[in-house]
Amino acid sequence: MNQPAAAQALDPEATALPDPTLPDPPLPDPPLPDPAAPRPGVADAEALARHEALVREDLARLGLPARAWTEPRSFDGRPMPDVVVIGGGQFGIGVAGALKLRGIANLLVLDRAPEGREGPWVTYARMPTLRSPKTLPGLSFGIPSLTFESWYRAAYGAGAWAVLYKVHNDTWQDYILWVRRMLDLPVRNGTEVRGLVPHADRVELVLADGTHLAAKRVVVATGRGGTGGWVPVPGVAGDLFPDLAAHTMDEIDFARLAGKRIAVIGVGASAWDNAATAMEAGATEVVMFARRQAMPQLNKGRASTGIGYFEGWQSLPDADRWRLGVYLDDMQSPPPHETVHRALARPGVSVHFSTRIRSVIRADGGVRSAVRADGGVRIEVENGPSGDYDFLILGTGFRVDLAHEPLFAAVHDRVALWQDRYTPPPELARPHLGRFPYLGEAFELLPKAGEAGDLARIHVFNMASWLSAGTLAADVPTLEIGPDRVAAGVTARLFAEDFEPIFARLGAWEEEHELKGTAFYAPEHVNSTAR
Repeated sequence: MNQPAAAQALDPEATALPDPTLPDPPLPDPPLPDPAAPRPGVADAEALARHEALVREDLARLGLPARAWTEPRSFDGRPMPDVVVIGGGQFGIGVAGALKLRGIANLLVLDRAPEGREGPWVTYARMPTLRSPKTLPGLSFGIPSLTFESWYRAAYGAGAWAVLYKVHNDTWQDYILWVRRMLDLPVRNGTEVRGLVPHADRVELVLADGTHLAAKRVVVATGRGGTGGWVPVPGVAGDLFPDLAAHTMDEIDFARLAGKRIAVIGVGASAWDNAATAMEAGATEVVMFARRQAMPQLNKGRASTGIGYFEGWQSLPDADRWRLGVYLDDMQSPPPHETVHRALARPGVSVHFSTRIRSVIRADGGVRSAVRADGGVRIEVENGPSGDYDFLILGTGFRVDLAHEPLFAAVHDRVALWQDRYTPPPELARPHLGRFPYLGEAFELLPKAGEAGDLARIHVFNMASWLSAGTLAADVPTLEIGPDRVAAGVTARLFAEDFEPIFARLGAWEEEHELKGTAFYAPEHVNSTAR
């Protein structure tokens, strides 16, 4: 009986025997062209400069950025930003850009990473390219000259665009930095925010250096890793980290794994990315463990990527948002086929389904070898190959639980969660989803019953917003919609809280005497009703 080519590369003990009552499965499509090639050459500086002039002209024709209109305020003798955005990755830059184009120029973006290393793209994203198609508009804000395609064509030429399969990670990072520069966004790199303390009229940000900063409002745009850390695996000893174990979001010295046997817990896209990276670095074997019976086969996330979901999710009744969230969370998404092909390009990868990890501890000294000089790890697993491995990688994804996120240490027990606002029917009970924050329409934190409303000055625009608002803060396809949505909400709330001085400015405004030079000009009635 024929087996799919991918299955032939796996450990035969790791997959279920084929059912003889079923017809032979179809052979898989051949792999697509190598997504890591061709890479762009050197950017054409002159062509890019001409394109940047076009961007500036487009912005000028649209009257963007809008004129500044918020009311300046100070705290503790220092000017206070209207908005501080925590996170300088794609969504942080998206929010900051959308705010600035709305005339909110008094803003600041903070990121703990050095310039060029914000977000995952050149750090722990270990696939060679984005998973999204190259044709998505990116951080365009509705302006064609700011789209990724326009920038790429200007920098590398139409020919390079034509042969590009998917966008390389470092190229995407360069694009984000280019948008940041074109909009002249104020970003302070190397600045880590450790805590948030809301007040009735401001939010205090506690920085890692011990200093404090105040802002009218804060937008938390910290991506997947800023919602409560990674999902732990029961039974995995904490003393394995970092010398014998790491999560896929951690820095990993893959060169150190050459010639070694690696265990990976999880079969999601990042788990496969790390398995492939380990094999490419010279690992002799990668053994992957999964609780599920098989990998997801359909990317329901892609099927739920569309304007209806983007614009409509937030307005659904709670019962429907919960039902939709449960369905997508249960179904999950498969790793891209390019990722699987990449991992299986070298012999030595096996996948074991329907397993349960009993324990992972340091191997004792009696089993050390020249290869496993540091002792390695000992894994006990049901329905899989227990034994000794040199290194463990957890591909378990990220949890959403603000109680485990240090940034929210001072406020998490006051924040309304979904479990506080909605009780699902028993068959749809999912306790981990109940720990998502229940956000307002501007992505603001809402208080539990009896708590103060100052939490609403904190807007959460990362994966913690998923159950309340869908994927608007999750993936590249929503960059054109999500940042604009949160910026609109923040704009409305800034207008409301600054309304008194804004109204006073309206009353004092008399810059244009419309009827001057006509027979009906009455200077004595300027700035009065004349009734």
